[in-house]
Amino acid sequence: MAAVDSLADPADLSEEEREAVETLLYRLADDEFVLAERYTEWQVRSPTLESDLALSNIAQDELGHARLWYDLLEDFGYEESELLWERDPATFRHSSLVELPFESGDWADPILRSYLYDEAEHLRLEALEDSSYDRIRDRVGKVQGEENYHREHATSWLERLTETDDGRERVQAAVDRLFPHALTLFEPCAPRDDESRAAEVESRIDDLGIRTRSLEEMGEEWLETVVPFLESLGLETPVSERHEVTEDDLPEARGRDGSHVEEWYDLYDEFTHTYRELGRTKADRIMEDPDDYGQ
Repeated sequence: MAAVDSLADPADLSEEEREAVETLLYRLADDEFVLAERYTEWQVRSPTLESDLALSNIAQDELGHARLWYDLLEDFGYEESELLWERDPATFRHSSLVELPFESGDWADPILRSYLYDEAEHLRLEALEDSSYDRIRDRVGKVQGEENYHREHATSWLERLTETDDGRERVQAAVDRLFPHALTLFEPCAPRDDESRAAEVESRIDDLGIRTRSLEEMGEEWLETVVPFLESLGLETPVSERHEVTEDDLPEARGRDGSHVEEWYDLYDEFTHTYRELGRTKADRIMEDPDDYGQ
């Protein structure tokens, strides 16, 4: 991709530039926040104390990353209540991979989900290292350091789980269930209030240099990474030998376009329950503004 000029400060962006930045930020923030909410369901349910603590720490990391990206959306005048607690759940733009409920008691599910997600996250963070939007570029390093640990944790556990026939069968069942939803990580993300213009806005994100690699390029590299690794563990993936993804490979609910699995609405009701029950109209900030400590 050819070099592009840096974008202006938030207040000076054109309408089209702002829409592109916002769409990318919702994509980043919603993924991280919803995945963290799902991970918290495994607290005190993991197979060992060490794994319980590790997944709890990963959930906390993901919440912190979501804070970094939602904070940038506040540059455009949004309040936290609008971004999360009072937001229409249909306007969330996370991948359907992160909203799916876990299979009860199946440790293979969060481990495989983490692996598929974190390999994709690795690629998209690399594509933001030289972003034309300074506010995004300045925060990538903070996220990358923690995401590298997440990838190592998931990879180590997958190797461990597939050492036995029973474990391999459990992971294979998770692959069959989760892999189609993981493909949605690279689907176009519709603007918050316009589901019909997803591809157009994603192209603009690339043209403006906000992201330096396209979804298609990242999706191809992701497949070239995860498919051989899973196959090396004796697992089969539901993609063609040429790693070509078709409409038939994708699930009906994709998240990015505003379509969601039914269980997403239950999860939304759970994490907004206390806010609603207490009659809140704004959210108290419990984390410092990242700009206050140089992130």
